Amino acid sequence: MSNPLWKSGDRIFHTARPEWGLGRVLTATSIRQDGKDAQRLTIRFERAGTKTLSTFIAQLAHADTVPVEVFTAATTEYKDPDPVETLDRAAIAAKLADLPDAITDPFRPLATRLEAAIALYRFESHGRSLLDWAAAQTGLKDPLSTFSRHDLEEGFDRFRRALTEYLAKLVTKAKHDEPTALSGLGPKATPEVRIMLTRMLTGR
Repeated sequence: MSNPLWKSGDRIFHTARPEWGLGRVLTATSIRQDGKDAQRLTIRFERAGTKTLSTFIAQLAHADTVPVEVFTAATTEYKDPDPVETLDRAAIAAKLADLPDAITDPFRPLATRLEAAIALYRFESHGRSLLDWAAAQTGLKDPLSTFSRHDLEEGFDRFRRALTEYLAKLVTKAKHDEPTALSGLGPKATPEVRIMLTRMLTGR
């Protein structure tokens, strides 16, 4: 089944992310992805802000074709994220394990994503570094106003595991598809991270 061609101004619904609410296409660019025609869309969603998506992956539908019960169920369970302080604690806690777009956005150069991932290892699981990490993840000025230090430490452990797993995928992709993306990473990494990168590359 082919995807429709979207244009600026179209109102859409991401069927896999109903909690984002309705979206409006801001820009639409034709691309080729994995040998197939697709579009890169910049979309402003009511409840998730602006996202850049590929129609090769994203499951999009015209807003007027979405069953009312689907949209109602999604929006009645969702809590407005602005300002961040109004989010419930569980929603903020979920942000602790999120990996930033700087490393997950497939439209960014692989070398850039690798460098961004390496840079995230500057955060540590204790002291001021832990609080800086939590603030960056959640947008909270004072993470300890919402979480205990133990909560943050557990969240950091989950984040670090997710980061390492994703970095391993990026390294594998670079090793097979774009070896030049790996050049120059060593000087930007700590000794511990360099050891980890070597293990990812050699499988030891």
